[in-house]
Amino acid sequence: MRKQMKRVCVLVTLLAACTTVTVFIAQAVRGEGGEPRYFAITNARIVPVSSATIESGTVVVAKGLIQAVGASVTVPPEAWVIDGKGLTVYPGLIDAGTDIGMPKEETPEESAPAAGRGRGRRRPAPSGPLAMGPEDRPGATPWRVAADELKTDDKRIEIWRNAGFTTTLTVPEGGIFPGQASLIDLAGERPGEMVVKPLAGVVLSFKSGGFFGFPSSLMGTIAYMRQVVDDTTWYEQASAIYEANPNKYERPAYDRTERVVGGAIRGKEIVLVPANNSIQILRAIQLAGEWNIPAVLYGGQEGYAVADSLAGKKVPVLVNLKWPERPKDPDPEAEQALRELRFRDRAPGTPAALAKAGAKFAFYSGGLAGPKEISKALKKALDAGLGPDAALRAFTLDAASTLGVSDRMGSIEPGKIANLVVTEGEIFNEKTKVKHVFVDGRWFEVHEAPRGEKGGEKKPPTNPDDEAGSFEEGAGVNR
Repeated sequence: MRKQMKRVCVLVTLLAACTTVTVFIAQAVRGEGGEPRYFAITNARIVPVSSATIESGTVVVAKGLIQAVGASVTVPPEAWVIDGKGLTVYPGLIDAGTDIGMPKEETPEESAPAAGRGRGRRRPAPSGPLAMGPEDRPGATPWRVAADELKTDDKRIEIWRNAGFTTTLTVPEGGIFPGQASLIDLAGERPGEMVVKPLAGVVLSFKSGGFFGFPSSLMGTIAYMRQVVDDTTWYEQASAIYEANPNKYERPAYDRTERVVGGAIRGKEIVLVPANNSIQILRAIQLAGEWNIPAVLYGGQEGYAVADSLAGKKVPVLVNLKWPERPKDPDPEAEQALRELRFRDRAPGTPAALAKAGAKFAFYSGGLAGPKEISKALKKALDAGLGPDAALRAFTLDAASTLGVSDRMGSIEPGKIANLVVTEGEIFNEKTKVKHVFVDGRWFEVHEAPRGEKGGEKKPPTNPDDEAGSFEEGAGVNR
């Protein structure tokens, strides 16, 4: 009897040990969060973008990175396998300019009591001391970093991701130097898990201070920007001389704006400059050369008129997909200028003109309500002559290159971040279904089309003089 009991105890002990080993192995495969860390998409059509399409191949994902890709790839025994027969694997799409993840800031009209709102009512004068000159640094908050203000509960994160977007350039808004944009991946429990590149670009806006403040005109705004750049150059030089000889020279006065802008320029961080019509684009190119900054223009909807200049100067453009259109409630007696009509007609042809000229460009949503509107806008560009391959590059590798991260995303290559979208059909076909999305190697299965695309839609530009490229609502510039 004792021997039988002993055998039972030994058997129970062995079973417990086996169970422990099994659980340990499962945890090792799935990771601490309960999600698998190794995947293999097999028998799929693969479009790497950086190289030729693989008609039937395998992509292996390991610990958030692409481990292997090819027609003859060994699948690791610990990998979770997704049969990709009839599916196509693309790099994750990049929206190169949005406010996804940023907290919504109320305008003075929104925060005012309801009784005080309404058309025709004059906007109240700003409180506090008025800025009288550049030394007061009006509209300058370059120390703001989008990554520091990121909100993970933004519903658009899931909506964009379900449509195949894995990355966005999230941009702060407000003022002439609104802050610094951050590149984020659209998955993560905490903001820190989402940030790919916290300092991804210094943002400029030509929005003036209006009637009550300095600068109150476009000319004043540009002069103010020039002054800030000149002051920053002096501050950088003076600080270096002082640090080398602290007992010989007077200490330069500390200026937060100059310190941050100087650090960004010194670090060759890209500078996002608004430019929508041809005159604005040529002016932005000139300013970029004058300030010796690695500029990236945003807006670019009249780029069809200056495509050769952009290609010759090798200045990249983020093209706003919110194409100009006629106001929804136009004055029936108002005449439409020929220039406005031409602009609305030709703007969707800008991407094709840029591609033909050899100018680098990427796309951003520009305040469109959701992926469905992005898809419709892209179709207009495709109908206007843009090739599907060029469109795909603009959403993937060219976007990554423009934003300085082509070494880690934008194509399907070993060692790059595992940002992938798996579709049933060609990616830009309106009937195509997104089946799987990988963000930083995390798997998301898409069961149905996104619903409830809401919020954030901004009024489209009606003429090329409007600053359609601004990431802010209602920002307009004169020639």
